[in-house]
Amino acid sequence: MRVIACAGAGFLLAVLWFDLMFDIQARGRSHDEIPAGIRASISAYYARVTTAARPMNLLIAATMLVTVGALAGEAARGDLAVWRSVTSLVLATGAVGIAAGRTVRYATRLGAATDDARRQSRLARVVLGDHLACFAAIAAVLVLQLLPA
Repeated sequence: MRVIACAGAGFLLAVLWFDLMFDIQARGRSHDEIPAGIRASISAYYARVTTAARPMNLLIAATMLVTVGALAGEAARGDLAVWRSVTSLVLATGAVGIAAGRTVRYATRLGAATDDARRQSRLARVVLGDHLACFAAIAAVLVLQLLPA
């Protein structure tokens, strides 16, 4: 189970890294509208990864489910210290919950580019924050999984 959990977390961390390469353009613009060129760059990226990439974007959702399942199995089997397996499961479930509950919807809206500049700017900042939180959570999962038992 640990190998599956590590592989899944590593894959998700890589996906988050790619997302952050575009999201980071929204940083430092907490109250201002993000310039049109930056919004266009972020929007084009999310148009590709949320809509144009179908069905490959489903691989990310499947990896999330498999990773959480592997972590749950690991906790049930007692493969690691309880605190490590439970913490890993909580962190991964939290990150998946954020993604499923809001981030994917907001990224899809950014990709559609149908909102006004103010709304797009707000969406981009929220997606950046979500991805930073998820990156930290999944990185922590990977560290907890990779530490010697």
